[in-house]
Amino acid sequence: MKNIFFIIISLFLTMFLSLIYYGCAPKKNEAENKQNCLTDLMEKTMTTSKVVSATVENELRLTGKVTFDEEKVIKVYPVISGTVTEVRVGIGDHVEKGQVIAVIKSSEMAGIENDVNTAQSDYEIALKNYAAATDMYKSGIASEKEYITSQKELQKAKSVLDKATNISNVYGGNGKTDFFVKAPITGVIVNKTINTNMQIRTDYSDNLFTISDLKNIWVMANVFETDISKVQQNYVVKVTTLSYPDEIIKGKVNKIYDVLDPVSKAMKARIKIENKNYQLKPGMFANVILHYAENIKKLTIPSKAVIFDNSKNYVVVYKSKCDMELREVTIYKSVNEITYIDSGLKEDEKIIVNNNLLIYDQLTD
Repeated sequence: MKNIFFIIISLFLTMFLSLIYYGCAPKKNEAENKQNCLTDLMEKTMTTSKVVSATVENELRLTGKVTFDEEKVIKVYPVISGTVTEVRVGIGDHVEKGQVIAVIKSSEMAGIENDVNTAQSDYEIALKNYAAATDMYKSGIASEKEYITSQKELQKAKSVLDKATNISNVYGGNGKTDFFVKAPITGVIVNKTINTNMQIRTDYSDNLFTISDLKNIWVMANVFETDISKVQQNYVVKVTTLSYPDEIIKGKVNKIYDVLDPVSKAMKARIKIENKNYQLKPGMFANVILHYAENIKKLTIPSKAVIFDNSKNYVVVYKSKCDMELREVTIYKSVNEITYIDSGLKEDEKIIVNNNLLIYDQLTD
């Protein structure tokens, strides 16, 4: 009887424990499923991105130097001899077209003005003679020959006056012995070789001023042999300087020099940039980031969607609020905020970008 009693008790306990196990198991799974679901707040604050296929964009980092736009540089040479009596500008000064930047007292200028005065006097005399000859010709006192002669003398005097006036205008004639050196363009004085009391001769080989229009400048980038094939004309670049490290200035490669510098062994690539507010100064050191496309396509995702853990890269694939998958991915490369994927994802899948680290921790607990 005791054996039967123990058998009955054992069966009863077995059934009771089985009921407890199977009765509790669904509740445990339900708790686990609930744990892997996003909360309403997290679902509202998270963002997703679709996996798309795109041509791989790459970047090349170069160094360079800011220089003048040589097509907008004007050199002012002396056209007359004399003594410099006044220099009105210095290096770095902004000048307007036609502005007087220096004054030279010149005996040549005096001679030019004297020629104008003489020609003006001769013209006035010839004009009076012509008027008198015309009256006498109409009255029959003077012959036609005398009238025609006075007319030709007036034309000759007018021609001489026009020539003298034009020469005076070329030299900036003002009726005095001063020659005014004027800025031929609006720009900045970038070089000056003239000083007060300096003697100037017409055979003086150096230019007096160099004026550059700094509204547009060049950045000459150094391209080493290993990178020459990656650089082409019209490629978009971003330029930063030590003076303005947080300011990105965009430009384009507008010329490639097909020779290597004998010292640096680098090819020069010229980048033309609009110089707003004259921030960039010739001589500045520049960092150049050049963007170019590779001839391949890869799946792309935002770089901040990638989670690095245990020497591997992961993303969280989103299907629904309670259906998310942790996926290991192989990265081809990352450029700026874009990461190119070799394997682990399919096109059009959705991945979590914002709050992905919190969700990753939840899935791996």
